[in-house]
Amino acid sequence: MKQLSKDDITIKNARRIHLIGIGGSGMCPIAELLLSKGYTVSGSDRVESDNTKRLKSLGATVFIGQREENIDGADIVCYSAAVHGDNPELAAARKRELPTFERSKLLGAITRFYGNTVGVCGTHGKTTVTSMITQILLLNKRDPSAVIGGRLPLVGSACVSGGSDTLVCESCEFVDSFLEFSPDVSVLLNIDDDHLDYFKTMDNLTASFTKFCAKSKICYYNGDDERSVKAVSGISATKITYGTAEGNLYRAVNLTAGRFGFSFDVVKKGETVGHLDMRVPGRHNVYNGLVSFAVCFDMGVDAKGIASALEKFTGAARRFQLIGEKSGVTVVDDYAHHPTEIAATLSAAKSLDYKHVITVFQPYTYSRVALLKEGMIKALSIADKVFLTPIVASREENIYGVSSEDIAGALDGGRVIADYDELASEMAAAAEDGDIIITMGAGDIFKVGAKILEKL
Repeated sequence: MKQLSKDDITIKNARRIHLIGIGGSGMCPIAELLLSKGYTVSGSDRVESDNTKRLKSLGATVFIGQREENIDGADIVCYSAAVHGDNPELAAARKRELPTFERSKLLGAITRFYGNTVGVCGTHGKTTVTSMITQILLLNKRDPSAVIGGRLPLVGSACVSGGSDTLVCESCEFVDSFLEFSPDVSVLLNIDDDHLDYFKTMDNLTASFTKFCAKSKICYYNGDDERSVKAVSGISATKITYGTAEGNLYRAVNLTAGRFGFSFDVVKKGETVGHLDMRVPGRHNVYNGLVSFAVCFDMGVDAKGIASALEKFTGAARRFQLIGEKSGVTVVDDYAHHPTEIAATLSAAKSLDYKHVITVFQPYTYSRVALLKEGMIKALSIADKVFLTPIVASREENIYGVSSEDIAGALDGGRVIADYDELASEMAAAAEDGDIIITMGAGDIFKVGAKILEKL
């Protein structure tokens, strides 16, 4: 057991934990993990959802609507970053002097309840690699627990509750939240220009990843990514590099493109130790598969067992997720919202056997568009036809004077359509036999996929 703080002990000894925003993608897997560990869990959300229904079925008490009396009987109250101080439940908890914790504080404490916490961080690929490592460990009977940023199809959930001392935890850098965690093993995938509305400079962003990785005993990092190399250069952890270039401890070599993804040999210290046939497309998934192999191989999982598990991995939810196929048209959904992710997704689609790549992109937050607009335009130009929705404001006001029309106007034939039914009709009409349609973005654009299939 790691050294626990006073707050950690408060959380460990609590009987009933109340979660404000319990149905959210960040809070739901924590609620599920707490339930599995014997806590009494209650929570509230603004609307009923698949997540709230699932949590009810697992034994949580879920209130729809947020009221002061919902926290009656709670030992501690946890809230997500989207919850403000005037929330009636949070205000009541503070008035009653109950211990209150932001989500990252609670999850940070949970990481210290495990002896082998694997923290997966980086600008791109966190959910995919957390899912891959979890799937490998599950299918090789290592009985892990996991908190993932998206649903893992193998278990139908973003949470896995196992009986071993291993926790695989997606670790997000946004507002430095992952600095609350205590990883034994850190996995640094890459560092790109994101969340600069908070970090302001790339140096500040890189320094945050340095602090996270410095908490671990072992650090796996992408030796082909200059910023990742810089971030870990001064830390004392045992450092293990991976990549395609010479000099990395783990290397992917003899890459060949297949119908569903790349195949390659895994070389460690000059010796071939395994072979992977990826079922998720794109060169970025070579790196994702390679580091997942490295982490699990060093944990003692057999190379053939790793390969078998990855061959069964066809993506986490909203990561090049197949929605359906109709009239010869394939419909896929992806969470890509940064130019690097957009380019990777569209390039992956282009590498497969489709006639045309048609996409709709839902820009997320005005500050991101203002900062990354030119990169978004360049990335979206990879597609053969591009639709956009208006920008999702999230927590922001449009003080930047930007719009989706700024992006569409720079693309040949780019169009902005706000209504999802109209959008689905137009996209279905634009597609022909042999095409792929991709819905992309961090908001609710995933809802359009099913509508497109109906129109087809």
